[in-house]
Amino acid sequence: MSLTRRNVLAGSGALLLLADLPALAAGVYPNHAIKLIVPYPAGGTTDLLGRLVADHLKSGLGVSVTVENRPGVGTTLGAELVAKSDPDGYTLLMATSTTLAINKALYKELPYDPVKDFAPIALIAGVPFVLVVNPAIPVKSLTEFIAYARSKPGLAYGSAGSGSPQHLGAEMLKAASGIDIRHVPYRGSMPALLDVVAGHIPFMVVDLRPALQQIREGKVRALGVTTAKRVAAAPDLPTLAESGLPGFDLVAWQGVVAPAGTPRGIIDQLAGQIGRLTTDPATRAKLTSLALEPLPASTPDSFAAYIKAEVDRWAVIVQKSGAQIH
Repeated sequence: MSLTRRNVLAGSGALLLLADLPALAAGVYPNHAIKLIVPYPAGGTTDLLGRLVADHLKSGLGVSVTVENRPGVGTTLGAELVAKSDPDGYTLLMATSTTLAINKALYKELPYDPVKDFAPIALIAGVPFVLVVNPAIPVKSLTEFIAYARSKPGLAYGSAGSGSPQHLGAEMLKAASGIDIRHVPYRGSMPALLDVVAGHIPFMVVDLRPALQQIREGKVRALGVTTAKRVAAAPDLPTLAESGLPGFDLVAWQGVVAPAGTPRGIIDQLAGQIGRLTTDPATRAKLTSLALEPLPASTPDSFAAYIKAEVDRWAVIVQKSGAQIH
């Protein structure tokens, strides 16, 4: 059969169409597995929340969503990995107030810019903290604790590490109450909390989730939560604000971001999926069971504005604490 001009053009069109198939497929998001980087070890609060988000995205988007733990250097290793990833929506970060707000003031040389290097997607939950003391300390209220601390200048407290929300929360307590306390940094909340249980250090400000069991078993005494309102997971615990420190408010937060430059259509698609998660009653109950506080629905733009405001807010707290990592 002889080739006519029409045959050649038709064949060329078919070849061009075949050549464009990868490009067409690439425009359909998502078309392969998504990776969610958690810059903390497995088993912690951020990891558990990340896996909840991953399961929800998997169901909503119809693709595999894997959680990859990349802890280290105050969450900067995982954050830098995501900041330098392709902005295609296939590498996301479980971001916290440490990663995107505190670290900006804490590190002299941060390997990423919290505002410029990420595309905010959605804010998910707040992390409340609680002031706990060893039961041998003769105090049962915040007022009694402040009086006790004033009678013992240099009273030691533990934290999850220099510049951690636990450290900064205790420094906020110090500034608000005028007590003289001494910081003892640990490698994480649990080692510090266990030393409070053992009586090696008298008190600390700790995230509520790991402390709840110890509180219920009477191994530590809770004097108040750091949130502006009482926490759903422990409604019987008063706030520090209502106990004598008006305006005291310490809440860490968790959300999801992508590398800067990720197409807005992809960001909006992911935000819509996560938005459904945060408004689902069953999911909100699950967050409460993890001692997290579900936050009001956000948009990528409102989350971006929130991050900028938090960078400024935490910079003041870090500066007052004197914490800095070179």
